[in-house]
Amino acid sequence: MERSNWCTYPMPHGPLTIAADDRGLTALAFGAVPLPGRNAPSALTNQAATEIQEYFAGKRRSFDLRLSLKGSAFQRAVWTEVCSIPYGEERTCEQLARLIGKPGSHRSVGTAVKSCPLPLIVPTHRVVGKNREPFGHDKSAQVRRGLLAFEQKTAQRS
Repeated sequence: MERSNWCTYPMPHGPLTIAADDRGLTALAFGAVPLPGRNAPSALTNQAATEIQEYFAGKRRSFDLRLSLKGSAFQRAVWTEVCSIPYGEERTCEQLARLIGKPGSHRSVGTAVKSCPLPLIVPTHRVVGKNREPFGHDKSAQVRRGLLAFEQKTAQRS
């Protein structure tokens, strides 16, 4: 049985809760959110917190973390493709659907993006709608919009 643990870390824009099991990171939540498992930091959650702080400081553009993503084969294919979107760039759900060899499945791609348990680490904020805006009108869309704007601004400075 895999051990699972989580810990909430202070970040520049508010707390993040990071979870991991024996194989890798399993979840990231914006805010102080209890997640399944034991509330205790691990070497991997500490490493993730450090890399995220470096990201927000503009010193890191990608993450070097083991992931333990649980989802369908389709979801994992979408999340893998999302990880290949370069820092500060964006792709639409239609583009991702074509890239994974499933043209016409853009709605399913959008659903997979929204259900990703590791936002930021898997840069779902780089996925936009046809209008080039993060899709949705909820708080998570605002967070995605802010992260993409941060990357684009940081990328212009270098």
